[in-house]
Amino acid sequence: MRRELLELPLFLSYLFFLLIAPNVAFSSEGLYPSNNFASTTGAEVTSHELPILTLQEGLKIVTQEARLLKIATLNEEIARSEVSLARSRLLPSINAYGRHIFLAYQPGARFGPQEVYTSERSFLSYGINLYQTIYDFGGDISLYNASKKAVSITENETRRIRNLISLEFTKAYLDLLEIEKLINVSEREVESLEAHLKDTIALFEEGMSTKNERLEIEVRLSDARQRLLSLKNQRSLYVSRINSLLLKPLDADFRTEEVEIIDSSSLSPQSSAFCFDLSSAYEIAEELRPEIKAIDNEIEVLRLREKAKAGEYYPRLFLQASYEYTENRYMLHEDNWSLVFGLNVNLFSGGSTSSEIARLRAQQMQLLEERKRVVDDIRLEVKRYFVELKNAVERLDVTQKAISQAEENLRINKIRFEEGVGKSTDVLDAIALLSLAETNYYRAKYEYLRAKAGLLYSLGKDIATEFGE
Repeated sequence: MRRELLELPLFLSYLFFLLIAPNVAFSSEGLYPSNNFASTTGAEVTSHELPILTLQEGLKIVTQEARLLKIATLNEEIARSEVSLARSRLLPSINAYGRHIFLAYQPGARFGPQEVYTSERSFLSYGINLYQTIYDFGGDISLYNASKKAVSITENETRRIRNLISLEFTKAYLDLLEIEKLINVSEREVESLEAHLKDTIALFEEGMSTKNERLEIEVRLSDARQRLLSLKNQRSLYVSRINSLLLKPLDADFRTEEVEIIDSSSLSPQSSAFCFDLSSAYEIAEELRPEIKAIDNEIEVLRLREKAKAGEYYPRLFLQASYEYTENRYMLHEDNWSLVFGLNVNLFSGGSTSSEIARLRAQQMQLLEERKRVVDDIRLEVKRYFVELKNAVERLDVTQKAISQAEENLRINKIRFEEGVGKSTDVLDAIALLSLAETNYYRAKYEYLRAKAGLLYSLGKDIATEFGE
């Protein structure tokens, strides 16, 4: 009896972990859920309990939290501080000073046989100076304008990174949607094969089917199950890829929301959406793509720096004003004001000015050639995505009809087989054809959406805005 009482707490602990612990999931931060994502490393969570991640929500997260975007934003702040630094050249420089001087000998002067002191041996002195460049032939103002153009370069780079991240996430999300649809197709294929195997076994027991037919179905079913397993593993990788972009734990799982093709009228190859002139698309891309704007701004920055450097050939006019007080009882006026108009000229600098100008001009020519290359690459990108979009539309039109035909074909062959007229292989082929038709349709659908996102990117449109609506 005593032994049974000692074993009772152990039994209750075992019962607790057996019944309650499987229903609790743990994450690295404590009890699940955390960050609105369920971890797949803990206990199994049913699909309807998982949080939903829409494409719009994901785009909002990646365009705000991506590390590359944060780095680009900090580059903007650095560029803006450079503007303040360049503007300081246009403003006056004001300096103040104060000092107390101690001399070993009291200053004086000799006038014939007479000696006269001119200053005290120890005295206080303080003052203020103001220096302002009046005209330097456009040097400082050119550097100021160049720094403002440099801010535009960083802004265009931030926009390019934001759109590139949006494109990457959109494609990753569409890939996940596609693999989930293919999983559904594979699951329906497995169900159809299992149902067909059940019918074949029933007919075999009645002597209306052969063992070879049953074996063939079992082989097909095994192959379908392997493909389904492979697709599920592939989905896990796609989920981790999206979590990586969202800066979430790689094992966190979630549900997706379908992205529909809103304008179904645009899916006709004869629609106006596919009749626009590619040259117009090229012009739109050249006008909107941040890469081209950034190169144009870089060329302008170099031109302004060249102008500022050329200003070193000419004199710099300046104004200098100062006030000084010196404690000296021997002077008639202890304080005094001064105003100076002057100029500085660099007569010789060892050829550094001309060399710097030559370098800046060569860099401008280099960027002009780079611009031409980028324009050619962008045009090729626009055409590639347009062709992919048009090809996907044509495939959608064909595959959508093929699904209804394959469903009808499967229905007819099932009836024929159940009535003993058709063959088992006809049903197997019909199941495979239906799976193929559905697979082709979903591949075409998501190829269309990926091509649409790529075309928006190639034209310089904001993907987060277009897909976020």
